[in-house]
Amino acid sequence: TEALFRLSGGDGRKLLNIFELIVSSEPKKKVIITNDLVQQKVQKNTVLYDKTGEQHYDIISAFIKSIRGSDPNAAVYWLARMVEGGEDVKFIARRLVILAAEDIGLANPTALVLANTTFQAVTTIGYPEARIILSECAIYLATSPKSNASYLAIKNAQSEVRNSGDLSVPLSIRNAPTKLMKELGYGESYQYAHDYQGNFVPHEFLPEEIQGASFFTPGNSSREKSIREFLKARWQEKYGY
Repeated sequence: TEALFRLSGGDGRKLLNIFELIVSSEPKKKVIITNDLVQQKVQKNTVLYDKTGEQHYDIISAFIKSIRGSDPNAAVYWLARMVEGGEDVKFIARRLVILAAEDIGLANPTALVLANTTFQAVTTIGYPEARIILSECAIYLATSPKSNASYLAIKNAQSEVRNSGDLSVPLSIRNAPTKLMKELGYGESYQYAHDYQGNFVPHEFLPEEIQGASFFTPGNSSREKSIREFLKARWQEKYGY
């Protein structure tokens, strides 16, 4: 029927699940499948969301991309699809925590705090009230300014580590818990930032082979512009901020 194909969304596995649901719930051996019967059975049984198959990943992907794209309406729709399908609240909340760091990050650091609080709250409370907490978090994240600068920074740094290998820690910033280590020069020439004006003094913290390498570039959000000014005042000549 038209309803059977429409509700399956073109997913053959889901179509078979709906078909099985209808047939198994009817006491009669002969079942005439109509649009009304399909609608009736589906409305009574919302567990048609495949939590292990392709649909599971498609919908969480749509949910995350909607938030990343700053669309709260699409975000709560896909959230509702997961809620109605009985998706694990921890699975949804974990993805929100990841998104808060990866896609919002320094543009609004409070997003990560809220996402982590959301994970703790829904884990404690569970359904049905957890849906409200998830909705609040999803909308907040969708309407937050976006930045992936932190994600790119660690990606760039990891790429450097893979390329340059296990470079030595500069002697001046090595730990020197013993007399021998101090005699070997560990910690020598280290300048304690708080002893200087503005709690800052230029120092070399990277290995000699990659001195001057820059991995972090602030984004264009208002908060990251202030971060750029902070770095520019201290490291403009070295890192080009």
